[in-house]
Amino acid sequence: MDDKDILSRVGELVTEERALRERSVGQGLKDDERARLRDVEVSLDQCWDLLRQRRARSEFGGNPDEATLRPAREVEEYES
Repeated sequence: MDDKDILSRVGELVTEERALRERSVGQGLKDDERARLRDVEVSLDQCWDLLRQRRARSEFGGNPDEATLRPAREVEEYES
């Protein structure tokens, strides 16, 4: 997966996230929709992390194709 593919996936996930958030206004979301929203948020974090890894490898002379998708748990436990 190259940067273009990752950014395309981010775009798809953002569109889905917005749609779910719009549906949540007023009535709220059903359990399955809340679970899907959480999955989308995690997937977005993973995609952004992968893109950052690829860009860092490129910037410092590494091979961006060696970047790997990190597990959700690892990405979600980052501290700012």
